[in-house]
Amino acid sequence: MDVFTLIAFVSTCFLIFLKTSTAIDSISPSEPLPDGKTLISNNGSFELGFFHPGSSGNRYLGIWYKNIPVCTVVWVANRVNPINDSSGMLMVTTTGDVQLLSQNITVVWSANSTKPAQNPKLRLLDSGNLVLIDGSDDSEVYLWQSFDYPSDTLLPEMKLGWDLRIGLNRRLSAWKNSDDPSPGDFTLEIERQGNPEAVLLKGSEIQFRFGPWNGIRFSGAPSLGPENQVFGDEFVSNEEEVYYMFFLKNKSLLSRVVLNQTDNTRRRYTWDEETRTWKLFTLLPNDYCDQYGLCGAYGNCDSTQSPACQCFPGFKPKSPDGWSSGDWSQGCVRNKPLNCQAVDMRQFQSDEQDLFIRMSASESGSKRNKTKLKIALLTATPLAALLAILILCYYFCKNRGSSEERIKEKKENDIKNEGQDEDMELPVFQLATISHATNNFSLSNKLGQGGFGPVYKGKLVDGQEIAVKRLSSSSRQGVNEFKNEVKLIAKLQHRNLVRLLGCCIEGEEKMLIYEYMPNRSLDSFIFDQTRGKELDWSKRFRIICGIARGLLYLHQDSRLRIIHRDLKASNVLLDEEMNPKISDFGTAKSFGGEQTEGSTSTVIGTYGYMAPEYVIGGLFSIKSDVFSFGVLLLEIISGIQNRGFFQPQHSLNLIGHAWKLWKEGNPLELAAESLGECFTLSEVIRCIHISLLCLQQDPEDRPPMSSVVMMLGSEIKLPQPKQPGFLLERTPLEMESSTSKHDSTTINEITHTYLEAR
Repeated sequence: MDVFTLIAFVSTCFLIFLKTSTAIDSISPSEPLPDGKTLISNNGSFELGFFHPGSSGNRYLGIWYKNIPVCTVVWVANRVNPINDSSGMLMVTTTGDVQLLSQNITVVWSANSTKPAQNPKLRLLDSGNLVLIDGSDDSEVYLWQSFDYPSDTLLPEMKLGWDLRIGLNRRLSAWKNSDDPSPGDFTLEIERQGNPEAVLLKGSEIQFRFGPWNGIRFSGAPSLGPENQVFGDEFVSNEEEVYYMFFLKNKSLLSRVVLNQTDNTRRRYTWDEETRTWKLFTLLPNDYCDQYGLCGAYGNCDSTQSPACQCFPGFKPKSPDGWSSGDWSQGCVRNKPLNCQAVDMRQFQSDEQDLFIRMSASESGSKRNKTKLKIALLTATPLAALLAILILCYYFCKNRGSSEERIKEKKENDIKNEGQDEDMELPVFQLATISHATNNFSLSNKLGQGGFGPVYKGKLVDGQEIAVKRLSSSSRQGVNEFKNEVKLIAKLQHRNLVRLLGCCIEGEEKMLIYEYMPNRSLDSFIFDQTRGKELDWSKRFRIICGIARGLLYLHQDSRLRIIHRDLKASNVLLDEEMNPKISDFGTAKSFGGEQTEGSTSTVIGTYGYMAPEYVIGGLFSIKSDVFSFGVLLLEIISGIQNRGFFQPQHSLNLIGHAWKLWKEGNPLELAAESLGECFTLSEVIRCIHISLLCLQQDPEDRPPMSSVVMMLGSEIKLPQPKQPGFLLERTPLEMESSTSKHDSTTINEITHTYLEAR
């Protein structure tokens, strides 16, 4: 931070303190926080209020250290949506949602509670964590917390990394500059591919990696040694969470980690009480060799050498000309090809970590390899080969007497129980257990009929209610699709995805056991005139946001990149609190790395929800899921199915009807009467706008789900949509058929998944 920036921050803080007349200890529906008041932590170490950074006239809601003269902001709520006057108001709704308003009407930032609260309150903890709690709950479980959504600063005991249960990625992103706290392109996050480690990114390019955790520290970062009396590190990696956190050894000290966009560095500061300034404690990247991938493959960077990049023993520069000119990016290659059939060679150096390198046997005695490496050479001998032959002969003779009947019986059992012995990564239930739980698959227990078979309600002996998806013998979903669904869902952990409890494979029976959803599927509400009234706009909007977050997790934040390919109302289940959960992954496709699209000669999905490029050309991608989400969004708003939509004035389907109303300036005519009288017009119109952006003909024009989630949660300006795909004007024959079938009742149609060959 330069002197002028420091002065600007100090001046800003001074203005805030002069203006602030009162401070409160909590925010509730009855006591909001207007511009001019602040919220203070219990011990007075942190303060939340409105401020303007540097020389900017924009105002933001943020948290800063209260008792130090240098105004140091550690968290900002409305980073991308500043308030341009002093009309800010932070409030908590009666249902527990947090909203930041401008002019008392425009929502510039919001946060949603994980569940309804009877007595919601916002409190600022001594750690600097802003939390939403239910004051009527003695346990004070956090319904939302700012530590889950960091800005550019990591505070003690704040987690950096993943909550795999809900797909939450806590990462730091630098301010664009000292006047603009909006996220820059310089970020710090935990990379989960391979061995988890922390990385610094410039856009999508890695600038520095900290190395895998070795039990004490990140192996690629410098160690401070026992002389470090300021902080300690903690790293957790399990099935539920992957995160890094630091804690202070001396609680009286102040320390923070912050990202700097100007020079792309990660800095750790400690507060010096004597000089009353922040002292730089560590800086990364720190030297020349901290550049990621500087020396390429099989190259080693040593800043004490010249040149800094050196090839490992047994290797030489891949591009000698580039190497001599200082371009080491192509790395090194072996001097001689490796003969893996005769040689298995190990090198290790006597230091903190072992390094294993395979090389040609002729290189092992070379005079050029004057290193401190110890070499172990294992060579296959004739004796070992003879021993292997004797073992094979023994087993051949032993099994020679097996009868043909025994072999035949084994093959029949293998076919009968195909896939049962395969590691499904889930509990495997016995058929008898499931049969007993569902009262022998009684009709009274049947919940519905999907494209792949019936679904039954059941109750296990321990009282847990379950939903059993039973694959019918006539179903098009075979063993491969079944295994695909099992393996995919077993790896998915998000509150907006249905939870798979186990499976059952016995003989011809193939079943999936899910958590039971008492409110069944979304289509049973939105397409029913009576039940639809139970979903007012606030509930529908919460469902929309939940589906969007679940789809974002599949596309971006899950262990594998997953394209659902059959997102529709009947595949969204509702729990007892009407939280949406995406289900049915039998047709899903998973990708590794950066792949986001694929093609198929067999189009699988439900007509009315499938994107044009998928139906016509078999091309599917994350953008085809976005199209399906757009259709579903229109259906939730209108209460009308896209398939079978009837409008006597024209032959358009629901998508075409929505587009027509949008162009005419009458989008609200699409809203269902069941939304009730209490809803925000701008919010409904915004959702229609977002749906049309998702439905655009060209997949490249459709926003990714990360943008959709941001659009739903903010008031940023949206681009104008282009014409949607699949307006589908019907033929006169279809019009006549639709007219003859149309009446005043609501048809609650069960949709099926179809297989169609091109």
